[in-house]
Amino acid sequence: MSTVIDALRDPSWSPYVVGAGIGVLSWLTFLFSDHPLGISTAFAKTAGMIEKAVRGPKVSKKLYYQENQPGIDWGWMLVIGVFIGALVSAWISGRFRLEWVPSMWEEAFGANIFVRLAAAVAGGICVGFGARWGNGCTSGHGISGTMQLVLGSWLSAACFFIGGVGIAMLMYR
Repeated sequence: MSTVIDALRDPSWSPYVVGAGIGVLSWLTFLFSDHPLGISTAFAKTAGMIEKAVRGPKVSKKLYYQENQPGIDWGWMLVIGVFIGALVSAWISGRFRLEWVPSMWEEAFGANIFVRLAAAVAGGICVGFGARWGNGCTSGHGISGTMQLVLGSWLSAACFFIGGVGIAMLMYR
């Protein structure tokens, strides 16, 4: 039991163990909900809930929201679970801390918080736009789509890695 607790406290988990865990989670998601594992639809549904609060029933006339009713569902709870899981993991490993500008960012781009926030907002918009345009996010395509042998998901996963390498080269130069 002590080795399990020590492994949970380790800030860097084995990618093989984590990958197997995500695979099992994907199987269970298909088994119990008959839906692929993915997160971006929950964000789109949240936008629909906000729009519905502001504009009322007009939101239900949009084709996307006719197919994806705005509301809290299992995907929305998955987002909450990912957030809580990350928080608990950081706390258990002793690495939880609040910081506006991480040291890696500061070394590469400076300590200006407004530049950091502008980059975060721009990046979030690009990721959100790309997830909707590509009909799914990294977890939807990279995990669930590749598991189902969807060609578009394999292409998306290749692009995720190419983009990740490019950004890593910028951040770790």
